[in-house]
Amino acid sequence: MARYTGPKSRIARKLGEAIFGPDKVLTRRNFPPGQQGANKRRKTSEYGTQLREKQKAKYTYGVLERQFRNLFEKASRTKGVKGEVLLQLLESRLDNVVYRLGMAKTRAAARQLVSHKHITVDGQVVNIPSYSVKAGQIIAVREKDKSMEVIADSLAGFNHSKYAWLEWDENSKSGKFLHRPERADIPENIKEQLIVELYSK
Repeated sequence: MARYTGPKSRIARKLGEAIFGPDKVLTRRNFPPGQQGANKRRKTSEYGTQLREKQKAKYTYGVLERQFRNLFEKASRTKGVKGEVLLQLLESRLDNVVYRLGMAKTRAAARQLVSHKHITVDGQVVNIPSYSVKAGQIIAVREKDKSMEVIADSLAGFNHSKYAWLEWDENSKSGKFLHRPERADIPENIKEQLIVELYSK
């Protein structure tokens, strides 16, 4: 199962944002990596700006190039604003939904929970992080894994009312995917229109 396994702080410094979560390195060295990173004053081209936004979206959601291209093509065939639909498809990924429900502290941790068969969808174990969750489906921690310390720690004090498109049931430790989120409800700092412009060339 392909995923990015390289240095995360380097990518965060390159993009100028803590896209993988709190990063001490980025706090200390908030300039691009490399010998000339701190002194670089080169103007970024239009293409460079668009590419940077695509890379930011890819790394944020943990998606590789081919997967991202396939999602964009699917968004292009779907009715609606292309860039917004692309983000909705990314938000609908099972690993992202597990993360949004607070079952894991990061998307990488959520991906691991899914891959290791700790998560069920409508009562059935699903171990595919890229699984597209549909409206009305119930995402839950597998019964025998509900006492796992890593899940309990992540859920402790998590604000489940943050996302209007998800509904949490504390008793069953499960969440319902109500509908795909509106763009205004997606907190990620991504300029999706730049991604659409990049792929439209």
